[in-house]
Amino acid sequence: MVILNTCHIREKAAEKVYSELGRLAVMKAAHAAEGRPMLIAVAGCVAQAEGEEMLRRAKVVDVVVGPQSYHRLPELVARAARGGGAVLDTEFPAESKFDHLPEARGGQEVSAFLSVQEGCDRFCSFCVVPYTRGAEYSRPLAALLDEARQLIEAGAREITLLGQNVNAYHGCAGGLGGLIRWLAELDGLDRIRYTTSHPRDMDEDLIRAHGEVAALMPSLHLPVQSGSDRVLAAMNRRHTADHYRGVVARLRETRPDLALSGDFIVGFPGETDDDFAATLALVGEIGYAQAYSFKYSPRPGTPAATLPDQVPEAVKAARLEALQSLLRAQQAAFNRRFVGRVLPVLFERAGRHPGQLVGRSPYMQSVHATAPGAAIGEIVDLRIIEAGTNSLAAAPADGLARPTVSSSVA
Repeated sequence: MVILNTCHIREKAAEKVYSELGRLAVMKAAHAAEGRPMLIAVAGCVAQAEGEEMLRRAKVVDVVVGPQSYHRLPELVARAARGGGAVLDTEFPAESKFDHLPEARGGQEVSAFLSVQEGCDRFCSFCVVPYTRGAEYSRPLAALLDEARQLIEAGAREITLLGQNVNAYHGCAGGLGGLIRWLAELDGLDRIRYTTSHPRDMDEDLIRAHGEVAALMPSLHLPVQSGSDRVLAAMNRRHTADHYRGVVARLRETRPDLALSGDFIVGFPGETDDDFAATLALVGEIGYAQAYSFKYSPRPGTPAATLPDQVPEAVKAARLEALQSLLRAQQAAFNRRFVGRVLPVLFERAGRHPGQLVGRSPYMQSVHATAPGAAIGEIVDLRIIEAGTNSLAAAPADGLARPTVSSSVA
């Protein structure tokens, strides 16, 4: 059995699914010629969005399952294996899939993910998430604490809280800030992160948590998408550029060393040169440690896909290059600030070269250094000796061959 787990945020993702299915069709035919059965399933948001169209277009597919029905996968596989045609399940069942999925077991990573929230009620005009993931749902506190303890017992020292709109979490008092405070009390958990957030859901309790909870790392992904209020209104973002500036100012007042990352869309329908200039101005004013930027891509079924004044591809490409050039320069400058400084690095895995380990700084930078393999899973004080655009090189802070282990994160 082959399962393709898919994302529908960008157009190329859906195209890649069908391309991959063409390759798998050849493999399935070869298996059939040898008398060996093979099942192909497509899961995730492309499956949710395409549904019956996928079964019509790709006859090789045996199972199509949406992201809210993963807990039904054993039943769907059994039905497909019995024959009788392809099986489709893109429902939004009333019961939570989290109540049916198995508990986490061994083999976890040093840095683990914990899904705390799903779905989105924001309905940005360019986005398919509300249609493929459904309404916002927050998991209860007790279930999250139980799963976090399991992840820690399996070796996790860092947990990243996940959600399509994670700071809309409302499963406990205090929202996401309250959840972070609960998690910070768990023995063995040294670092907490969360992604992805909406500026309208950055409440005061969550902002204060950035200054009060030591385990909450000083890095935040806070998408803005555009610096133009006119474009933001057309996107149905429900915030202005000044509102975003105010949220960032409040965050940096609370946590001055906060490293900010963001998302940007260029070439949204109707975007003028002045609108794009406003985006460049916002980027220059805010300053980003990292960012993701894309050309606008129409997603079928979203309001923006039918808007007039679609921006020509050549214009989108030129604007994207200008924006990315500025963002790359900011990221490189941010990384250079740490040369000569000592940072606590959580080693996560072996690097590409013998004796090399790779980890993360508190600011989400990738850091590589020569260190013994036993240091994986340890937080080690390292002196940064070189900075690139995408990573940092480091050496033991004390100058010894073996790094020293730090018990806390500054």
